[in-house]
Amino acid sequence: MSDSILVINCGSSSLKFAVLTDEGQTVLLEGIAERLGESNSTLTFKKEGLKESISLPEGTHKSAVAEIKKWLDNRPTILNSLTGIGHRVVHGGETFSQSVLIDQNVIDGIAECANFAPLHSPAHIIGMYAAIELFPGVPQVAVFDTAFHQTLAAEQYLYPIPMALYRQHHFRKYGFHGTSYRYISRRLAEIEPNSLQQGVLVAHLGNGASTCAINKGKSTDTSMGITPLEGLMMGTRCGSLDPSLLSFIADAEGISSAQALDVLNKKSGLLGISELSNDCRTLEDAMASGNESAKLALDMFAIRTAKYLVSTATTLDRIDHLVFTGGIGENSSYIRAAICQQLKAFNIHIDSDKNALRGATMNIESAQSQTKVWIIPTNEELMIALDTINLIRQ
Repeated sequence: MSDSILVINCGSSSLKFAVLTDEGQTVLLEGIAERLGESNSTLTFKKEGLKESISLPEGTHKSAVAEIKKWLDNRPTILNSLTGIGHRVVHGGETFSQSVLIDQNVIDGIAECANFAPLHSPAHIIGMYAAIELFPGVPQVAVFDTAFHQTLAAEQYLYPIPMALYRQHHFRKYGFHGTSYRYISRRLAEIEPNSLQQGVLVAHLGNGASTCAINKGKSTDTSMGITPLEGLMMGTRCGSLDPSLLSFIADAEGISSAQALDVLNKKSGLLGISELSNDCRTLEDAMASGNESAKLALDMFAIRTAKYLVSTATTLDRIDHLVFTGGIGENSSYIRAAICQQLKAFNIHIDSDKNALRGATMNIESAQSQTKVWIIPTNEELMIALDTINLIRQ
């Protein structure tokens, strides 16, 4: 068996993982630990189409990593092929502009900007310490969601607030989904080599959603900001709105600003408008049954996505390619059609028959479209594995 990489993605209450081999092209194992921090935590392994779930009595990120290690101990062929571990890290602040081999200085650097991702960064660090302890001697790599956007110009990443707040506290736009955008740029270049010299718009649409403009292979603008709350309407996040609304909600509901922020992060977006679900599939089924609130939520999502695609496109010379990715972007023909309907003034049009297809990389623009429109499934795990392999070899 060729060298394999364990990819770990620690969320606030979950831990996704995968073991990839053949230069990241083959998935040997994948799974997820869910409801961490609760009494009913579970860990699910998926291998060759078969699933196995076990309970996690401790319900911690460390116990999840320990169970993954125990699973690998019972399969020494895979364990012995393990040459590195790659960790997804949500926020690298201004400290990290590329993936790095993990040492104590790196962990300290992640901790220093943890205030920008208070739910995720502590979990990342716990996962790193657990992996270092349980897999001694195996090189570990941190791959940052924010790194791809470190190429933004100052006029794009600065907020129009007193500069002292930026100098002292590093308050600025950072952007997220960078590992996904980097993969999309790479994959599109394999299909269309000229795209590395062209303007590309990408809509990464899922429960978390954002847009990115990529000019000649580099990020020039993105919709998310200092946190993932800015920008598009999402599954449970409101996206951008008048910041005064935060204090209005707090005053009207008699709650703290932190509680009001929780409303904007966890109870808004598709869920808040539909009053039904944050899952696009559930809402499309409800819309088909005549649920007007579900239709309103989906249409608002599409309209706001179109607006941010146009906004980020102002950093491009022209829009040569538009790419849809992420769970919604890859699978929802309704959302893609609704977004492109809003972009008709920019001569972006899709073929309805092509748009009805799903599950593979394809172009879906119509003959009249001046922009090529693509569906490209993202693969963040592959990028994490490749970064890990490359850094270990260096």
